[in-house]
Amino acid sequence: MENTFSQWKKQRLKRLDLSKKGSVDEEIVHVISLLNGCEEYFSTSSCSGRVILIDTAPESSAVQKQNCVWLFVSHQKCNSDDLMSALDRSTGDAVLKFEPFVLHVQCRRLEDAQLMHSVAINSGFRNSGLTVGKTGKIIAAVRSTHSLEVPLSHQGRLLVGRDYINFLIQMSNQKMEENIRRIQRFYQNLQSALLRLELQTPDTPNAPDLQNLASLHMLKTVKAEEREERDKTSVYKRRRKRGQQQQQQTDCDRDRDSSPPELDDCLSLFT
Repeated sequence: MENTFSQWKKQRLKRLDLSKKGSVDEEIVHVISLLNGCEEYFSTSSCSGRVILIDTAPESSAVQKQNCVWLFVSHQKCNSDDLMSALDRSTGDAVLKFEPFVLHVQCRRLEDAQLMHSVAINSGFRNSGLTVGKTGKIIAAVRSTHSLEVPLSHQGRLLVGRDYINFLIQMSNQKMEENIRRIQRFYQNLQSALLRLELQTPDTPNAPDLQNLASLHMLKTVKAEEREERDKTSVYKRRRKRGQQQQQQTDCDRDRDSSPPELDDCLSLFT
């Protein structure tokens, strides 16, 4: 299973990105890099979240996905002017959608998938889940119901007014802001979980390879400084104890020197 997972990961990371964009969304590059840098995980598909306007289209359309034309897509906040310009090109039933962050991660073991699922839930992605395929592939899906879908036109005719479209854009942008916050929370929680795992099993071959993470370096530096401080304190205590013992010995010697002469010593004075 170990060798099989490594082969799957190697093959997956060598594949070309077949998505419409052709690359990982900029807003989640750090998340994908963190996952793919760990021996237990690799990403199979992802989207940082997007606002899209799709339209039914004839079969001869050059840009299609399930018989739909993408009139507009943005992975960031957008404005109503851009959306209205896209709506002008609608010839069918146009639908505005906000789709939140989604991530599918293949995991080495079930325990690794459970960790991923726990991090996702704690980060606000309540619709996340786990699946185990017949071939043994374990997939953790990070997703939520933080979405929006509204029809805007029918057969090329606009069904709503400009004010309502402005309202929908405002809602979409608010959802995008919340989506970005959840992504960052997911990244921080995942990073913390992997760091704890690294510190718990630093010598095992399956521990996440996070040596290049600045946070791990900082954490190890802090712990090294704490150990150094403890060592200094220990040395100081030993030195102070030795000093106290030496002082006690000196005091004892001084007491013996200043004590009254013994009887034999006194008698010797008269002989």
